[in-house]
Amino acid sequence: MKRFLGFVLVVTMCLGGTTFVLAEDASYTEYKVTLQGDSYEIPATVCAPTAEGSYPAVVMLHGTGSNREEAGNGYAYAAPVMAAEYGVATIRIDFPGNGESTADYMLYTFDSAVADAATAAAYMAGLDNIDADRIGVMGWSQGGTDALLAAGKHPEVFKSVVTWAGAPDLTSMCTEEAYAEAKANGFFVMEFEWRDSLNVSLQWCEDVMNTDVLAVFSNFEGPILAISGTADTTVDPEWSNKIVATSNNAGSKAYFIENMDHTFNVFSGDLTALHDAINATGAFFAETLAE
Repeated sequence: MKRFLGFVLVVTMCLGGTTFVLAEDASYTEYKVTLQGDSYEIPATVCAPTAEGSYPAVVMLHGTGSNREEAGNGYAYAAPVMAAEYGVATIRIDFPGNGESTADYMLYTFDSAVADAATAAAYMAGLDNIDADRIGVMGWSQGGTDALLAAGKHPEVFKSVVTWAGAPDLTSMCTEEAYAEAKANGFFVMEFEWRDSLNVSLQWCEDVMNTDVLAVFSNFEGPILAISGTADTTVDPEWSNKIVATSNNAGSKAYFIENMDHTFNVFSGDLTALHDAINATGAFFAETLAE
């Protein structure tokens, strides 16, 4: 198993409105940047190898009610490993109403998520050390939904995809009661155990009820790695097989991690499953985004 990098941050500087954070391990660097979306700002963190060269990049999309660091800091752990061990740069973003985003969650829809992913990809493509022709996208849970949609709608941008517990069908999140509430009020209130509630827009409900995510994804010709845990009770692991079956690429594959739950066991204190998923992800992107 690849080594798991430390996360002690030692220097913070401000330059041109962007906060740069230099990490302890000299093989990678991280910095925060604010991207301009269609109607709001998008907080983001870039993590990239420090060695000279031109690297592939991956846009990381978070799940429902989460943020760009993801459950148990899963993305915050993954990004340095992907940079230092696999030579893959990443950008992870906050969707509206999550993390450091000051935008209203009501602005979050399938279209806005795809647009934000494309904005993040464009930012990375403009960096001197990134190869604009080697950009991928990944997402966890509903972030996986967004990654599938982004790849299907922008196959010219994204060359390969990874889903972590990807959920092509979100209708269980928009019950008849919630849908009726959204139709009456323009939104319904989604409650969480770990954070404040969110006002979910009627447009998001319409997206969920009327979008065939896998049909959109079928426009994508690149490979996908669909990772699921056999102990996931939130998103049926069988969705990974269905995602791969929809793919038009012979290099697509499902990867199942035994006894791993929806949040990759990050709250159990045992990060073995997370390590496994990160290394599988890094290896896949390093291979599929190679020069």
